[in-house]
Amino acid sequence: MANKGNDSIGKTLLVVIMLCLVCSVIVAGSAVGLKARQTEQRELDKQRNILDVAGLMQPGMSGEQIREVFNARISPRLVDLPSGNLLDKDPASFSETKALRDPQQSIALNAAQDPAGLKRRSNVVEIWLVRDEQQKVQKLILPVYGNGLWSVMHAFVALGTDGRTIDGLTYYDHGETPGLGGEIENPNWRRQWVGKKVLDEKGNPAIRVVKGGAQPGNEYAVDGLSGATLTANGVQHSFDFWMGELGFGPFLKQVREGVLNNG
Repeated sequence: MANKGNDSIGKTLLVVIMLCLVCSVIVAGSAVGLKARQTEQRELDKQRNILDVAGLMQPGMSGEQIREVFNARISPRLVDLPSGNLLDKDPASFSETKALRDPQQSIALNAAQDPAGLKRRSNVVEIWLVRDEQQKVQKLILPVYGNGLWSVMHAFVALGTDGRTIDGLTYYDHGETPGLGGEIENPNWRRQWVGKKVLDEKGNPAIRVVKGGAQPGNEYAVDGLSGATLTANGVQHSFDFWMGELGFGPFLKQVREGVLNNG
């Protein structure tokens, strides 16, 4: 009779199972160990983009320097969108992702309300106040996002304390076509936004992305994106929503009335 020994199917399967278990433990351990680092890196990237649009990012800044400047000059705050009120709640305790899944903390948007294609909007949103070295508020940074041609396009827009004038814009996360819709990252295009007005004198959304080019001196218009009409439309729709009554409109009304003097 043949000696099955170490060549038996049973022992071979046992070795395979043990190897799988060992690999699973290693992979699981690596995932747990990397999770904290990934979370830290995402937060650092967020801080870097906020400093960039705030005009505080300097070439060659290390992660430690980014955190130091952010903590010294940026104040995260929560805004209740329906009322426009700044909340005293700690922003670190809030998750917009969780709020969007909770009908008590968000609202569904119908087609007429939803030019940006969001489907739902959280009732509370995190914003950031930019302070000078004396801790006086210089500007505010708002998150703006909406659908482009291929992706949800995420941006930060910096506004002056008048609640109308754009001080900076950065698109930091999107999947638009490089060289076409991807030109929303182009520094030359972004610079066109500086000094423009997002709202008219009555507080209505007024900024326009103009196909074919904005007229010189028009404080409410920026050039469209050549060959990327649908991406440009997405940018327009994002600003239409977020600067309107279902977005930051009520808050920006309070800003124009001086709420940041108490910020």
